[in-house]
Amino acid sequence: MQRRRVLAASALALLTPAARAQPRVEVRLWTLLSGGDGARMRALIDSFNASQRGVRVVSTTLKWGEPFYTKLITSTVVGEGPDIATVHLSRLPNLAGGGVLRPIGALELAAAGLQGSDYFPRQWEKSRYAGAPYAIPLDLHPLVLYYNKKLVSQAGLLDAGGQLKPIVGYDALSAAFRGVKERTGKAGLAMEAGQGSYAIWRLWVSLLAQRRVPIIENGRFVYGAAGVEELARVSAWFTRGYAPAGLDYPASTSQYMGGGAGFMINGVWEVPEVVRATKAGTLGFEYGIVPLPRLYQDASVWTDSHAFAIPANEGRPMAPEKVRAVLAFVAYVSRHSMGWAEGGHVPAYRPVAESREARALMPNALYAEAAKNVVYDPDGWYMGAAGPVEAMASKFMPGALSGQLTPQEALGMFEREASRLLRKKPPRY
Repeated sequence: MQRRRVLAASALALLTPAARAQPRVEVRLWTLLSGGDGARMRALIDSFNASQRGVRVVSTTLKWGEPFYTKLITSTVVGEGPDIATVHLSRLPNLAGGGVLRPIGALELAAAGLQGSDYFPRQWEKSRYAGAPYAIPLDLHPLVLYYNKKLVSQAGLLDAGGQLKPIVGYDALSAAFRGVKERTGKAGLAMEAGQGSYAIWRLWVSLLAQRRVPIIENGRFVYGAAGVEELARVSAWFTRGYAPAGLDYPASTSQYMGGGAGFMINGVWEVPEVVRATKAGTLGFEYGIVPLPRLYQDASVWTDSHAFAIPANEGRPMAPEKVRAVLAFVAYVSRHSMGWAEGGHVPAYRPVAESREARALMPNALYAEAAKNVVYDPDGWYMGAAGPVEAMASKFMPGALSGQLTPQEALGMFEREASRLLRKKPPRY
């Protein structure tokens, strides 16, 4: 512990009062974080900038998804990228493998007082490529199950303490959705389901992981009949009328927030909105949250993680003092990520995530167990947040939810279009 304190102090030497006479090192950050996440990141940046005078972080917010990654890739290739960027760990095979990011050396991490054991093993493993760390994980944000206690109670699904009774198995979850629909007249489930929706891919990945069925092996899709079965089972919630088909993301969240659905399957990033509405007195019902139920062999659930990474910037290698400044900021955010947790995310930095304060934080404590069961998209340059395979899935899978396509047809169309990517040589940008 003493050694780590010395290393951290050394890394922050440029932040001490002795450095006040020196010009500030300016660090340019590109982020895809907007809304509540963007506000929390701005607060962390402002706090860091105010905490010392040696480094000043300047942030630019770009449009989430493929527009962000396209700009990051193209700018880095010509040496005009930022000094640091927020990325999704699911995109790391594409970004690190494509030469967009530079590895972070062990000595560089040590100088900042950072080490892999400070982070949850699954997230630290996911932040590595070809044996080297390419990112510093910030969080994990899994799918969870939200519920409306008023409607769920009317369906007889709450226990004596006002909490959701355990739901185990596909039949039990389907019965819960059906019970709300039949006893209240409201939708059993609200979930994004229109064309272009990512929710069905994330849920499908979760359920196949619960069945321990791989999606891709040796450059080809191998989910087989299990993939068709899981898409059919989720589609049945919609075709049987338990959940309305065709809702886009805002419509699905509005239905739940407006009291029109007993349950909602969504990510933890919606936590701030239900907390805000509860405090404002506009929600209209008491809510609860639980991890995605175990329908099969385990409780695996899709997640992704935000992380900090350093662009390679071809022809413009980063000076050592700039690297120290960048990692000083990353270390500061890691150690102050309790504020980030208030956005619903589970911090990846274990000293914060495992602290008494974090364990008591509500409503995060209601779904904290999900962190033990998270799974990511399969590795591949074509995978990850807003990546090409996910985009293709969002193009075809919702057709099964609406009944316009059979599950077999939807997956057949998806697989035919996506298979060409699996055979394609990974790009080097």
